Amino acid sequence: MSNSHYRWVIVAAGGLLGCVAIGGMFSLPVFLKPMAQETGWSVTGISSAMTIGFLAMACTSMAWGTLSDRLGPLPVVLTGSTVLATSLALASQAPSLLAFQLIFGVMVGASCAAIFAPMMACVTGWFDTHRSLAVSLVSAGMGMAPMTMSPIAAWLVSNHGWRTSMLIVSCIVAAIMIPVSFLVRRAPALANDHASAVSGNGEPAMSRSQALRSPQFIILVATNFFCCATHSGPIIHTVSYAITCGIPMIAAVTIYSVEGLAGLGGRIAFGLLGDRFGAKRILVLGLLAQAFGALGYVFVRELAAFYAVAAVFGFIYAGTMPLYSVLVRENFPLRMMGTVIGGTAMAGSLGMATGPLAGGLIYDTFASYTWLYVGSWAFGLGAFLIIMMFKPFPAVRTAAVAAPA
Repeated sequence: MSNSHYRWVIVAAGGLLGCVAIGGMFSLPVFLKPMAQETGWSVTGISSAMTIGFLAMACTSMAWGTLSDRLGPLPVVLTGSTVLATSLALASQAPSLLAFQLIFGVMVGASCAAIFAPMMACVTGWFDTHRSLAVSLVSAGMGMAPMTMSPIAAWLVSNHGWRTSMLIVSCIVAAIMIPVSFLVRRAPALANDHASAVSGNGEPAMSRSQALRSPQFIILVATNFFCCATHSGPIIHTVSYAITCGIPMIAAVTIYSVEGLAGLGGRIAFGLLGDRFGAKRILVLGLLAQAFGALGYVFVRELAAFYAVAAVFGFIYAGTMPLYSVLVRENFPLRMMGTVIGGTAMAGSLGMATGPLAGGLIYDTFASYTWLYVGSWAFGLGAFLIIMMFKPFPAVRTAAVAAPA
C-alpha cells in the first residue's frame, strides 16, 4: 500500500525536478537578446552555449543512466541538482563569451542530463499499470518550465541585468532541487536482482550489450534524434523570431508560455492515449503531425497567429516525448532502464544541439528564420519514416526480458 502511494510522490518529485532543471537551462533563450545587446556577443555565439549544452547532455546521458542503475537514482539526481545550481551561478559571472560557452554549455548540460534519464528510468520502474500516464506526468512537470521559470527569467531580466538575473535563477534552482532530490527512491521491483536478471523459464535475460546492439534500440535512438532536431530550433528561436516580427519581448515570451501550456495538455493526452491504444501507434501519428506543426511557423507574423501555431505545435511535440520511455520499458529489462533511456536521451540531446546553432547561423546569414522551420519540417518527416520501422521484440523474447513491476 505504501509503495502504491509513494510512487505518486516519485512522479511529483520527478516533475518538479525536471521543471526547475529545464527551466534553468532554457532561461538562456529569454536572456539571448539582452545578453547580445549588453555584451556585444553575437546571437550565434550565445546560442552556441545551448548547442554545447546539448552535446554535453548527449555525452553524459548514458553515463548518468548507468550510474543510476548501479547506485540508485538519489545520489545521481542530487549531484546533478547541486552542479546545476553552481554552474548557473558561475555562468552569470563569465568574463568572456568563450568562458560562458564552456561553463553554461558543459556544466549546465551535463548536470541536466543527471536529471532526465535517471528520473524517467526510476518512474517506469515504479509503475506497472498507468505507466504511460505516469511518465507523461513527469514530462508534464518538465513542460511547466515555460510557464514558470521563463516568465520569472523574463521579469528578472526586464528589471535587472542578465548577470544578476541568472544568479537569482541559480539560487532558485538550489533552493528547490536539492531538497526535493532526497524524495527520490529506487523502484521496489529492483530489490530482487535475481528476478531481474533471469527470465521466468530460466533463460538468461538480455545483456546490456545485446540491448544496445538491437535494431529496436537503434531505431529508437535514430527516431529520437530526428524528433528532437525537429522541435529544437522552434523552441530555442521562436521568441527571437517573434521579436524580429515587431512583437515586444514580454509579449514574445508569452508565446513560449502558450507552447508550454499546450504541451502540458499534450503530454497528459498522449499518455492516456498511449495507455489505451499503444505507445508506438500514438508516437507514429504524433511525429507526423509534429513535422507540419513546425512548418506552420513559416506563415505567421502576428501575435495571435503565433499563439495558434504554438498551441498546436506545443501540444504535439511535448506529447510525443514521454512515449519513448514507455517503449523502452516495454522492450528492455528494468535493471538497465537508466542505460537504455540514457542512450535515447543522448540521441535526443544531439538532435536538440542542432537547433540553437543552426538557427543562429540561419538568422545571421539571411536575417530570417524561414529556412530553420523548413528544415525542422524535413527532420520531422524523417522521424516519422524511421519509427515506422520499429517492431517490438517477439513475444518469447519480451517475456524473457520482462522484469517485475
